[in-house]
Amino acid sequence: MPAAKKAHITVLLDGAVDALVSDVDGYYVDGTFGRGGHAGLVLKQLSPQGHLLAIDKDIEACAAGHSLFDGDTRFEIVQASFADLESLLRERGQVGKVSGVLLDLGVSSPQLDDAERGFSFLRDGPLDMRMDTTRGLSAAQWIAVAEETEIAGVIKDYGEEKFARRMAKAIVEAREKKPITRTGELADIVAAANPAWEKGKHPATRAFQAIRIFLNRELDDLRALLDCVVDLLSVGGRLVVISFHSLEDRIVKRFIRGHTHPVVPRGLAIPESQIIRRLQAVGKASKASSEEVELNPRARSAVMRVAEKVM
Repeated sequence: MPAAKKAHITVLLDGAVDALVSDVDGYYVDGTFGRGGHAGLVLKQLSPQGHLLAIDKDIEACAAGHSLFDGDTRFEIVQASFADLESLLRERGQVGKVSGVLLDLGVSSPQLDDAERGFSFLRDGPLDMRMDTTRGLSAAQWIAVAEETEIAGVIKDYGEEKFARRMAKAIVEAREKKPITRTGELADIVAAANPAWEKGKHPATRAFQAIRIFLNRELDDLRALLDCVVDLLSVGGRLVVISFHSLEDRIVKRFIRGHTHPVVPRGLAIPESQIIRRLQAVGKASKASSEEVELNPRARSAVMRVAEKVM
């Protein structure tokens, strides 16, 4: 008998929605719908005139959205990447009119819990890792053809794994004997190549995370969204980002800082009044409470940053 699925617990639910919704009649975007935890609370806050556009790469997430909020005319969900947000809003005549954009980055708990999706090193399943299973290479397909140097670079750059070269060498040696098609196989190969196991952390954690981020273009999509989001927001509109990885949080932190404290070229005497600041940070970076982490261990690494458009 299959094990019962765990109930999905949305990370930083109340804090994120409280930071996001400032106008109950506004137009909002949930760029990472997941299983609708944030979306459901946003809709509860909105008036009949409000609207929520939800986006997710995952076809299963979109199916969940249709099931949960079918009949609510304030809600729309699209299977896409949030990197496509500008074109989606242009089609809907909402560029520069958005009251808030929410991003809950990374892989969702339902994706991790489903062994068939291939995200988890703890559950043996097909080695896939794609959020959108209708396009792109699976992890198994990429590992079968990638050069050793490319594999090492991905694990090092996206996983910040100091044993990336050893892991890549082990993967290439293993695939020469037989194709690597299961998550359990890859986890064993990577774990054996890791000479310094950390207490409380699976030795394949960083490698799996790196391959997933690379295959799904997660950092590229985040940068693409940030490049246009200020122009998409209305004045007073907010950007709320929940990150689970230091690379993601670093990108968001630098983006907000770049708009709140623009760099003035050396030697130019520009009066303070003439420095253009389009965003202001709202509070400091926040993390989940100890109570929330106890209920949902995934929340331990979550960092939320909020910025508001001022001009």
